[in-house]
Amino acid sequence: MPWQAGVEGRRHAARGGVRKRAAGAGARHQLVFVDRLVATLIHLRHDLPHSVLGLLFGVDRSTITRAIGKMRHLLAERGCAGPDRPGLRLRTLPDVFAYAHAEGIELRLDATEIQVRRPPANRGGRRAFVSGKKKQNTMKATVIADRRGRTVWADTLRPGRMHDVTATRNEDIAVCFQHFSDVEVLLDDGYLSLSRGHRGQAITPPRKPRPGALPSRVEQ
Repeated sequence: MPWQAGVEGRRHAARGGVRKRAAGAGARHQLVFVDRLVATLIHLRHDLPHSVLGLLFGVDRSTITRAIGKMRHLLAERGCAGPDRPGLRLRTLPDVFAYAHAEGIELRLDATEIQVRRPPANRGGRRAFVSGKKKQNTMKATVIADRRGRTVWADTLRPGRMHDVTATRNEDIAVCFQHFSDVEVLLDDGYLSLSRGHRGQAITPPRKPRPGALPSRVEQ
């Protein structure tokens, strides 16, 4: 199991060598693997605070925080299941574009923010978590869904101050548009710069004409 292998790897690094006690000796986990997975899925789906999850599972908040931090990496490595394609896993943005190209589907991309605790004072990069849109400390993730709203990919969490377009460009979406020229992605008004650079592929809603615009412009 990848989770157990990771635990043993960290223990081996902490010991600096092979195990000196019998297997199974030492401290016991307060949360077993299944409980860690369930707590992580509840947090990701319903955004419950770690302290509330700690009350539900009968452990301290810090235990939930450590469990979620470790389980997120395992879930990210597994990727998202391809809709109606058993056994297909979409782990990277090129995988999603290749899937859309093969299935002939239209993608929908947007960023979502979740509120986080304010980083401690005098910590480097503290201001990077202050979202200009939410006016609070957040972290941001880019999510892609198909035409039926099923999630096919989720980006890693980034500080909330980062612009939506910057977060998308950091995943080299321009390269994906270049290699899969027939894939169309629906976006909102926050991605206008991306739409200008990839006409016909990155599609944003038409902008409203300014007051007093000519009838021809309104019709256009």
